[in-house]
Amino acid sequence: MDTKVISLGGSIIVPDDVDYDFLGKFRSAVVSYLEEDEQRRLILVTGGGSTARKYQNAAKKANAAISDSQLDWIGIRTTHLNATLLKGIFGPLCKSDIVLDMEADIDFQGRVLIAGGWKPGFSTDTDSVYLARRFSSSIILNLSNIKKVYTDDPRYNPEAKPIDRITWDDFQKMVGTEWVPGKNTPFDPIASRLAKESNMSVFCIDGRNIENTLAALRGEEFEGTIISPS
Repeated sequence: MDTKVISLGGSIIVPDDVDYDFLGKFRSAVVSYLEEDEQRRLILVTGGGSTARKYQNAAKKANAAISDSQLDWIGIRTTHLNATLLKGIFGPLCKSDIVLDMEADIDFQGRVLIAGGWKPGFSTDTDSVYLARRFSSSIILNLSNIKKVYTDDPRYNPEAKPIDRITWDDFQKMVGTEWVPGKNTPFDPIASRLAKESNMSVFCIDGRNIENTLAALRGEEFEGTIISPS
């Protein structure tokens, strides 16, 4: 089987309200991709995005002493909501239960497998690496609301430059090695370390451009940033 993993950012599932228009188009694109080859399967790992950060920020305002672990659990539960939404949208294509433990026995039935957050200490980017390892996928598509990785945050630094390709060593110098609940990076530091150890490549893509996502899935030229071992 040809199994690919997509880390689907919460920022495009629920940018403010649930983007049902995008989700409908994304579902149609996935169905089209799977119908091209009966050996294809997809694993979709849902992030928490702005929903997670809204709840985490509210919790910190209400209790300044809240622990990082509790903040992570708030984020994790929002990913479960998004995963449940995706499972409903994909219907009979997704026959297995939502994966919430990346080390448990996973019975991948159907053509689409949905996963949510697992445990504190990292984001669902890390979950996507675990699942890529599990199902022998060397590439992860990281879909968010940015077209490419930049040298700095372009919202605050007009001198920030887009990056077409970067090594894991250089990428980790940018994002650091520590995880902070709600941290907003193109790919989380823990996931980056594990992906590097596993010789994986990650394609950071604006997931709202569905044709571009399909091109990346098919191995065609696409717009985005490739993070790779070398």
